[in-house]
Amino acid sequence: MTTRLAVRLLGRGPSLPLMPDPRSSRLVYAEGPEKVRQAILIILETEPGERLMRPAFGAGLRRYFMKPNTTATRALMQSDVQRALRLWEPRIKLQEVRVEPGSDSALVEIQITYVHVRDGSPGSLVYPFYLE
Repeated sequence: MTTRLAVRLLGRGPSLPLMPDPRSSRLVYAEGPEKVRQAILIILETEPGERLMRPAFGAGLRRYFMKPNTTATRALMQSDVQRALRLWEPRIKLQEVRVEPGSDSALVEIQITYVHVRDGSPGSLVYPFYLE
């Protein structure tokens, strides 16, 4: 996909977190699939109630801090991630969300596979989350 087409289909906006370009002192911009990936990360890292104008926004993963790394905990996390992404990211169609134990007993890996709705291109993301 050409850059121009990716921007038209998937968007362009300030890179998050906000950062200046060291050469021009202007904001760095993300576009296309990278912009969608950043939006997914924001959903995963935001707690409901953090955004005043959208109090329900976010996946609410912080509620799982200090919880045991059990099948039940991972199933609840999977459900929360699926709900949040379906609600807050209309540019993707979820294929699968898996929450698997990581290499450390306190680590889970949230594996997300999706398709960009506008052009059908695949995307994936692995988000490490520490329970402790």
